[in-house]
Amino acid sequence: MKRLSLLTLLILTVSCAKQPELTVKTNIKGLKKGTVYLKKVKDTALITVDSIQINGNAEFELHSDLESPEVFYLFLNKNTNEDDAIAFFADKGITEINTTLKNFVFDAKIKGSVQQAKWEEYQKMISKLNSRNLDLIKEKFEAQMESDTSKISAIDNEYNGLLKRKYLFTVNFAINNKDSEVSPYLALTEIYNARINFLDTINNSLTPKVKASKYGKQLQDFIDEIKEADKNN
Repeated sequence: MKRLSLLTLLILTVSCAKQPELTVKTNIKGLKKGTVYLKKVKDTALITVDSIQINGNAEFELHSDLESPEVFYLFLNKNTNEDDAIAFFADKGITEINTTLKNFVFDAKIKGSVQQAKWEEYQKMISKLNSRNLDLIKEKFEAQMESDTSKISAIDNEYNGLLKRKYLFTVNFAINNKDSEVSPYLALTEIYNARINFLDTINNSLTPKVKASKYGKQLQDFIDEIKEADKNN
């Protein structure tokens, strides 16, 4: 009886160990056929961690191991020449993604990690600056077509000011959310070409837990590489 109990305990332990750390529950309204991929970045390359072929069932699950919160991508191959992708910030547990086939990316509603909610907060607040940036690109192109040098100069000045505002906003957002893995991720993706003191300020503000995360380690390595390169110049 004792041996049986130990065997049962061992089976349960192995079974629990095999449970995926991340489950992505997805519903794509209108999808009848296609392939969906769950991907993430590893060593600068986008790799597939799970996939499923859809044939009539628009609801499905994808799974992945997860050491610390990070960004994943849900790719939809609709058997055409184009792949659509939804980016989301995942943590251990369940992330739910509901969207449509027609507007796969823009209709996506994501419910899951606190990091995802924080990332959406940043995106919502920065969207106005990004929208104005696109307007300036169009305006500059039109000014160049008209050879209007004074307008081009004014647009360049506004663009530089807009870029500075984006950097400062991102730095402040990252510092104010030093206990979130979103903070080092923004430093690495949104302001990686900012002055080193900006990156240092964010890095030094991070909590020990975030410093030990995937993006926390990457930010430290990135800063170390910059400083080492500066020494050799």
